Amino acid sequence: EQIDQIFLELRDLQKEVQEKVGAMDRMLFMKHASDLTAPLIKKYESNPIKKHLETMLEDMADNLQQVFTAQGQVQIPGLSPLLPEVDRFQPYQVNLLVDNSEQKGPPVIVEDYPTYRNIFGSIERVVDRSGVWRTDFSKIKAGSLIKANGGYLVFNLMDAIMEPGVWKALKRALKSKRLEIETYDPFYLFTTTGLKPDPIDLSLKVVVISDTYLYHLLQHYDEDVKKIFKVRADFDTSMDKNKESIQQFTGFIKMQTDEEKLKPFDRTAVAAIVEQAVRMTGRQEKISTSFPAITDLIREADFWASHKGDPVVQEKHINKAVEAKIYRSNMIEEHIQEMIDRGTLMIDVDGEIVGQVNGLAIYALGDYMFGKPSRITASTSMGRAGIINIEREADMSGNTHNKGVLILSGYLRKKFAQDKPLTVSASIAFEQSYGNVDGDSASSTEVYALLSSLSGAPIKQGIAVTGSVNQKGEVQAIGGVNQKIEGFYDCCLKMGANKSQGVIIPESNVKDLMLRKDAVEAVKKGQFHVYPVKTIDDGIEILTGKKAGERKADGTYPKGTINYLVNKKLRDLAEGLKSFGDKEEKEEKKAGRGKKRTPKKKKSS
Repeated sequence: EQIDQIFLELRDLQKEVQEKVGAMDRMLFMKHASDLTAPLIKKYESNPIKKHLETMLEDMADNLQQVFTAQGQVQIPGLSPLLPEVDRFQPYQVNLLVDNSEQKGPPVIVEDYPTYRNIFGSIERVVDRSGVWRTDFSKIKAGSLIKANGGYLVFNLMDAIMEPGVWKALKRALKSKRLEIETYDPFYLFTTTGLKPDPIDLSLKVVVISDTYLYHLLQHYDEDVKKIFKVRADFDTSMDKNKESIQQFTGFIKMQTDEEKLKPFDRTAVAAIVEQAVRMTGRQEKISTSFPAITDLIREADFWASHKGDPVVQEKHINKAVEAKIYRSNMIEEHIQEMIDRGTLMIDVDGEIVGQVNGLAIYALGDYMFGKPSRITASTSMGRAGIINIEREADMSGNTHNKGVLILSGYLRKKFAQDKPLTVSASIAFEQSYGNVDGDSASSTEVYALLSSLSGAPIKQGIAVTGSVNQKGEVQAIGGVNQKIEGFYDCCLKMGANKSQGVIIPESNVKDLMLRKDAVEAVKKGQFHVYPVKTIDDGIEILTGKKAGERKADGTYPKGTINYLVNKKLRDLAEGLKSFGDKEEKEEKKAGRGKKRTPKKKKSS
């Protein structure tokens, strides 16, 4: 009993000593730790960091033995430890989500992959050796919203919308100006994370890049778009061509060659690239801002210079790069030309034919466009059907093309039906057209075909036509004028050039001409022609070689002119239809008077 009493007293003494030593250790630790952290606490006195430091020191002081005394697992020889070694200082470490200490100016983050994790961050999990999912504050990862806080975040709108949950969460964060980092769990595999970080206040500008269609679609169906994205800026695909813009464009070429360590470009190469950029816009006074396409051209030209062993990229290398790209893309164009050469697609580039004109169609295959001729014919007769658009009747034409045909009818009524009814049945067709036809760029061509059919004047098949028309007979500008001219020029070269061939274009398209050099040389030498016209009368004179004829005060046209012949034909058709109708009416009346009425028999009861 006496021994037991001694052991009890020793245990109490030992406990008392440990408590006093622990209190002394705590006092010494707090003194030294407070001295070390005093500058930080003073610096962040009005910040939650102060409270965090004080709480951390108190916790370390309460757990000095566990923190500063190594207590590892007992290692069994030949076996790996069941649980991973625990870092005793891990709870006191800091998870620095974003470090902008060396950032000069506001951060600008361009997010190429706007997934949920990349935009909003996440709380990651790991599986330890026991197969248990674990997480802690060090697994909290920042997203682009936090990285760009105080600055700008840029991403593609379509990419963000395609990612599950991103659009709704983005709107919620921007409206509340707060972000709560959560575990990304779209399939709800985990019921809870065990961690819920404090919300982070957001103060940033979000810039989304989108095409116009998607922006308007979202604006129509989502009211939040107007509230959140209040500033809209449109980026054009071209800019004015002037001295300043050309200097900037050449600077872009130099920047690309330096960044990608390409061969230097001489003056001729730079001029050729600028010319291609102007041609891409389809307008002489504009220059393209489609820099990805320009960059591809720069790289390909550098390749051809290296392939030829030239130290400097020259104009010939630019031309070779352009030709190579066309060759890679023009298989359909070559097949269509082969069909024309074989006579499968019927096209005449010589001779004269009544009621037949070569129109010009544009084929758009992705980023490659080319023009080819298309035969347009017109047939007229006595009747009241008006102008029949065969493509429309076959449900093979678009609204714009149908509108062009209706405008054509208005032109004929205004010009030739002021003193008589327009009693004519006419049909217009794109021959051998097996797909949908749209656009009004062939409306002037259809007018020429009708005028030829009505007047009986043959059309020169060596001249193709493009241009839309209004009800006053003015020829209006169209798109793709360069491709259309070059398409017919190539067709004439294949089928036999005769120096009388050419293309009629609207005069308003002259400023858009950026033809290939071989086509320009052919025009200079008189081997091919480009005829700009203002009105239908200008064009019909070129196509028929006859005067169009101006309307006199008495409403007639000079004898022998195209308009005289058309007007005479329409008058003959109107009078013929009237006389034919009168004759039919007389015969009907005569037949009606000659009929005998037979009395009805009474029914017998």
